[in-house]
Amino acid sequence: MNRNLECGAAAFRSSDLKLKGFKVHEITGPAYASLSYGRRDFYKIVLATGDMNICYGDKTIDVNDTFLFFGNPHIPYSTEHRSPEQKGYACLFTEDFIGSRERKESLLNATLFRFDGIPVIPVSSEQAAFIEGLYQRMLSVYSGDYERKDEMLRSCIDLIIHEALRMQPQDGLKQRNAAARITRLFMELLEKQFPIENAADPLRLRSAQDFAENLAVHVNYLNRSVKEVTGKPISVHIAERIATEAKALLQHTSWSVADIAYALGFEYPSYFNNYFKRVTSLTPNSFRKDKGKV
Repeated sequence: MNRNLECGAAAFRSSDLKLKGFKVHEITGPAYASLSYGRRDFYKIVLATGDMNICYGDKTIDVNDTFLFFGNPHIPYSTEHRSPEQKGYACLFTEDFIGSRERKESLLNATLFRFDGIPVIPVSSEQAAFIEGLYQRMLSVYSGDYERKDEMLRSCIDLIIHEALRMQPQDGLKQRNAAARITRLFMELLEKQFPIENAADPLRLRSAQDFAENLAVHVNYLNRSVKEVTGKPISVHIAERIATEAKALLQHTSWSVADIAYALGFEYPSYFNNYFKRVTSLTPNSFRKDKGKV
């Protein structure tokens, strides 16, 4: 394995994943200095030991031990290694591989994969040993000829996710009361609008009132609940998410600034320019030039 959280050519070919919807491999050998920031077309779960920075959406996470990483194809991420080598395991899978609608919804709603969730979970040596056993089981099943291997692989993925949820710090969004429930629904509704893949299909929900009407609650109740649970009002959540998507579109597409502005729901490109500069201190064109996308 020659590419940090990504697979090396010897261990993984994207055509394998697209053909079967799943790939598992062991991570060994030297780590590359960095993995470029961007979206992938698959989910990823990595058990690894290393010293690195992980940029995930708008978060920067420093790790220097054994950890689990959960990558979502809808959220851009990158890694920057500080250690010369990395060891561990990784599995990659498509949404179609997961199977039923219920399983897909359970996966997409897991806090590990959500934009507002925690994608990196530190693990102890005992926890790492248990999860390593699951990866070794997946490697054995994947290379074998058992006719129901897909079902066994899905079960191993489920076990890793549930073990990570059990280990996850319990200081995030909780579903113990009505405020937490409506906040979760708001965050899911916000995130379902992304990523934007068609400039002709702009954001529909951009204000607190838009979300309140969609959720059939009073806007004051929704805003109070979201602020109580997350510490930030709805307007801040919306602004931060739009800014994150704007950065991704500027960096990873060739769309014009005007097309990006309209796709994000701005009536005029000048409104978008002013908004983006207020949030990032750069104009959209300056940001794109700084990131090497011209």
